[in-house]
Amino acid sequence: MKKTESWADSLPTAFLEYLDGRSIDEVECIIPDLVGTSRGKAMPAYKFKPDEIFYLPISLFYQTISGEFVDMEIENQWLEKDVILVPDMNTASAAPWAGEPTLQIICDMKTREGADLEVAPRNVLRRVLKLYDELGLKPVVAPEIEFYLAKPNVDPNEPIEPPIGRTGRKSAGRQVFSMSAVDEYGPVIDTIYDFAEAQGLQIDTVIQEGGAGQIEINLQHGDPLLLADQVFYFKRTIREAALLNGIFATFMAKPMRDEPGSAMHLHQSIVDKETGKNIFSNEDGSATEKFYHFIGGSQKYLMQSVPLLAPYINSYRRITVEGQSAPANLEWAADNRTTGLRVPHSPPEGRRLENRVIGMDCNPYLAIATSLACGLLGMKNKIEPRAEARNEVWETDDRLPPSLNAALDIFADAKEVWEILGPEFCQLYLDIKLAENEEYQREISPWERQHLLLNV
Repeated sequence: MKKTESWADSLPTAFLEYLDGRSIDEVECIIPDLVGTSRGKAMPAYKFKPDEIFYLPISLFYQTISGEFVDMEIENQWLEKDVILVPDMNTASAAPWAGEPTLQIICDMKTREGADLEVAPRNVLRRVLKLYDELGLKPVVAPEIEFYLAKPNVDPNEPIEPPIGRTGRKSAGRQVFSMSAVDEYGPVIDTIYDFAEAQGLQIDTVIQEGGAGQIEINLQHGDPLLLADQVFYFKRTIREAALLNGIFATFMAKPMRDEPGSAMHLHQSIVDKETGKNIFSNEDGSATEKFYHFIGGSQKYLMQSVPLLAPYINSYRRITVEGQSAPANLEWAADNRTTGLRVPHSPPEGRRLENRVIGMDCNPYLAIATSLACGLLGMKNKIEPRAEARNEVWETDDRLPPSLNAALDIFADAKEVWEILGPEFCQLYLDIKLAENEEYQREISPWERQHLLLNV
């Protein structure tokens, strides 16, 4: 790449340090799909220009997680019209696992007429943030990323197993916050740190979670779109770091039957754009009505939006009544981890609501957009929350839907949620999830072969 290219001079400092005087070999123009994984185009660096128009077929949003295309009531659906990719140079970042210096850039998606593409997940989040902005408000979020390191699973019929660590043993569960458990996979964690540094991604803390080989990475609080971009990048980063060390990283909500599930807990607060103050706290330090209405909206509307927080059949194996640290309810309380909505201990300026029901298998843009949208609806409609839970919550009359099928039935009638997230997006999302559920129902599982083949 020629050093005279002006766009390269303004790339982030982290990328220029990663480049270390080398020439950029390749540029990846990527977008998050409905799943939240990367799709896009790669090209030699000399072919890339930030103001050039790139195209992708809109049909990439018409596929299930298995790659099956879904027929929907979309006019001329299979013309496969191209939509426009607009590189967001603020997201320019290294792809440090690549063999040669590679730049990755998240792109915005627009119609050929220049409007935001409503079904693009990044635009769904932008739509919600715009509503906050019009009210003079700015959400602040902090996601927690949970995932499992696993022995390479080359046969899907075999169960997922923890990897072998430095001691030569499989990782043991129930070692939450153990430093030696984190050190067991030191080379993987070191690689994640190195990749994150090359990308300018900031990690707050790394801890061992409760499962065998389960790690949690906490991110610093900030702008919701920036944090969604970071989770998007981190998922790819963690997978690549694990593969480089000969193991898998998985973000399945429940990869192992007898181990806890993986969540993306989301801390949320709202600040006044003009004053910079947290609107959840009064001057005397007490909670505001808006805070309680945010909780009330979360209780009412998250119940209608569960497929956006728990998008797959497997997701509902995590949020069972037994829970294993995954609440199956939308009760709320201060400093109570058995509730789906938790108010962490903090000073008044840090007052926030933690959404604990989101699975790590979510699309971060959609989960953050949904959680903020439900709180916004609560403030708009002045929804009062149920009484604060005073004890452990293991059973409730308002438990989360027990299956994807049940959750989709509720989501289909969530008109206020559809309006705020975008009706075109919600209809497409519903159609895709119904198709995935039907596809799964055709499968014969190892459990069925094991227990039914010769016993019924």
